[in-house]
Formats: sequence, C-alpha cells, structure tokens
Amino acid sequence: MPDSTSPAHDNAAPLEGVRVLSLALNLPGPAALLRCRGMGAACLKLEPPGGDPMALYNRPAYAALHEGIEIRAVDLKSEAGQQQLHAELAATDVLLTSFRPSALAKLGLDWPALHARHPRLSQVAIVGAPGERAEEPGHDLTYLAESGLVTGTELPPTLYADMGGALLASEAVLKAMLLQSRKAGGVYLEVALNASADWLALPRAWGLTQPSGAVGGAHAGYRVYPCADGRVAVAALEPHFAARLCEAADIASRDMMAPATHEALADWLATRTRAELEAMARERDVPLLTLAG
Repeated sequence: MPDSTSPAHDNAAPLEGVRVLSLALNLPGPAALLRCRGMGAACLKLEPPGGDPMALYNRPAYAALHEGIEIRAVDLKSEAGQQQLHAELAATDVLLTSFRPSALAKLGLDWPALHARHPRLSQVAIVGAPGERAEEPGHDLTYLAESGLVTGTELPPTLYADMGGALLASEAVLKAMLLQSRKAGGVYLEVALNASADWLALPRAWGLTQPSGAVGGAHAGYRVYPCADGRVAVAALEPHFAARLCEAADIASRDMMAPATHEALADWLATRTRAELEAMARERDVPLLTLAG
C-alpha cells in the first residue's frame, strides 16, 4: 500500500474514473470542464453544429480551454442528436450545463425529466443568478457590478465571475461525486455566477479592500507606487516587513497609516530603480514586485 504522505499520493487524481459530459459554451463551463480534466475525469463536450462562440472570437483561448477534451458536434434539436446525447448520458456521471432553465426544458433536460431517465446521473447547472432569477440575462460585467466590484468606468482586468464560477462548478462536480458515494442516485447542483462574484467581493464587503482598509490603500506598505523606471507593488503589510521597508527608506515613523509615512515612502520609491528595489527586497526580505511603467 502506498504511503499516504508520499509525493505520489499528493498527485492522486480525485476524479479518476469519473465521466463528465458538458453542454456548456463560452467560458465558465469549458473552464470548469478543463479543471475536471486536470483532476483526472474523462471529459466529453457536445457542441452545436455552429460550434462554441469562444472559438470564433478568441481561438487561442478556446484551444487552451479544450486541451485534452474530446469534442463532438451534435444537434440537440434533432432526434438523432437527442439519441446521441442520451446514449452518452447513460454512461456519464455528471452533466455540466450553462443554459437557462427554459432552454433546458425545451431540450427535455430539465432536472425532473433528466433524473427520471438517468437516475444515476448528477447535473451541475451553471446559471447567471440563482433560483427564480436564473432566466435573467447577464454577463460577467453585470455580475461584478451587482457585487460592488466595478468601481469606476474601467473594465475589470479579468473575468472574475466567470472564472470564479468555473471554480465553483468544478467544486460542485466533486461534491456531486461525494454525495453519490453516500446515497443511491444522482443529485442536482446549481452554480450561480453572481454568487461567485459575491464570494470574491467579500473582502470588500468586510472593508478590507475599501480605501480605508489596510489592503485597500490605507496602509503605506501595501500599495502600488511609481518608481524611477516603472512601478512597484509593495506588500509589506506585517509589522516586521513594514519595519524593514521603513529602515531601507530611512523613515523613522512606523505608523503605516499616517499620511506622512505614505508621502515619505512614495518620495523614496520614486528615486529608486526597479533593479535597486529588487536588490533591497532580496537583501532585507521585503515582499514587493517591480513592474514596467
């Protein structure tokens, strides 16, 4: 029996032997399926005859998301396509979808119908918002805005709700298999993208990343500053890191919330190059990362 503490055990694939079939298009579903593939699942994706829109507007992203995933074109609106789908579902453990409930019902894939025909099958349904709001149209930007994560007119730097939803969906696949191991029959689990945005927004709701919060700009040691030839992301939050940074900058004050400390540190950083700051960080063990301007 292998040692449970060995590195090989750490690389065990928790979804090995599990079959996941996805009908989900665009980003959250394929990203969740890719994570399932990384955890050892056998993954099949059925796409409509026109393909996944992601393949049209960003081919490199589509290719990265579908690495190692078997893809077949199937017209689920046709009798032949329905037969192909249900033949696959008979040997599938988890179905991953990202349709509105009304669209699933039109395809005969609402949970009551699906569960009656495939009682062992579980479904992870990605929706925009939970429950009765699942029919509402929306996208990553609207979910982030609803959660208070759009604070100006600039677009967020990445698709937080979609990628967070993908994490929750792959977690739901694991949960479904755990529940299946405890009881006979499949389970239905809903993953709402706005809930993933709400989860990511909790630090802001708690005040941590508000302007008055320590990691929202109020702490002088946790900010992004200009430097002589670019920028520097400083993360000297703990007292010992902050003290080392202040020593390097020859700042007597240790009150990292004081405006004078902010000003003194900004002035010092503005005169240092990226190379100088990186050398200081290595020598004094200060967490920072320099960036191009």
